[in-house]
Amino acid sequence: MSRQIDLPHADEFLLHLKTQNYSEETIYNYEQDLKQLDNFLKDINDDFKNLNKEKILKFKAYLISCDRKMPFSGIVAVSRLSPQSINRTLSCVRIYIKWLIDMDRPVPVPPDAIKMLKTDKKHGQVAELSELLKLVESPTRLEKDEMVALRNRVMLEVLLSTGMRISELVSLNRSQLDGTGRLFIKGKGRKERFAYLTDRATHWIELYLKRRDDLAPAMFTAMRGSNAGKTTSRISTNYIQMKIKEYRLKLRINVPTSAHSLRHGFATYLAEGGANPAAIQVLLGHESLDTTTRYVHASD
Repeated sequence: MSRQIDLPHADEFLLHLKTQNYSEETIYNYEQDLKQLDNFLKDINDDFKNLNKEKILKFKAYLISCDRKMPFSGIVAVSRLSPQSINRTLSCVRIYIKWLIDMDRPVPVPPDAIKMLKTDKKHGQVAELSELLKLVESPTRLEKDEMVALRNRVMLEVLLSTGMRISELVSLNRSQLDGTGRLFIKGKGRKERFAYLTDRATHWIELYLKRRDDLAPAMFTAMRGSNAGKTTSRISTNYIQMKIKEYRLKLRINVPTSAHSLRHGFATYLAEGGANPAAIQVLLGHESLDTTTRYVHASD
């Protein structure tokens, strides 16, 4: 499957992002977004140099429709993009054009010609703390395999007690534990910070590591064999999200809940407890305090 993007200097742009310490996930998202524009131009049999305001409007319509193709597979999409996803793509194209200007490359339209869609501001819902705790504890009684139950509970305990990202959790190594209840984390943009485990989370981690009978550096690995604790590879984000959804449905938690919800809940309940927003910003690894305030919506 080809990953070629036939936009001028696209490879140089992505390399530039890499030199700026953007994470692999962020660079991948930029690549996907540029491919959306590339696919659109190929569909209308046109070239980037002919892009104008009218074609940008058609590009927006293309993104909204179900006729667009998936970025690299070429398969027609089966669902519509959300306004937020469309704005992410438009923002990427805008940043790409700004970079072309900075590099003294010709551009067909100014970046400001690309207008974002208007979106409703929605405050994310957070389940009650009691429900999140039930979710975290649920693998112990819902999983038949003892080691799978223990590992899954520990993952959820760590997510809720630290507010770390799911991508940070799956890349976690045993060596990042310092033995005092702190986790050393390399976050987005390779920014480094410490996360602090609760006594409860520390207790479950110690139980889990004592039961592990391997020397794999990864903190959380896939397993094979009933109760064997044998490892194959690092756990995936898809597996964790799938399990959280399964537990939520079985517990009949009505508020949509994901790994990100545990991060959101961590921030919200810290704020309700009187934590300083700047301190929450550091713990979450946010570059901007504005991002943190969007996370924190204290309940009544």
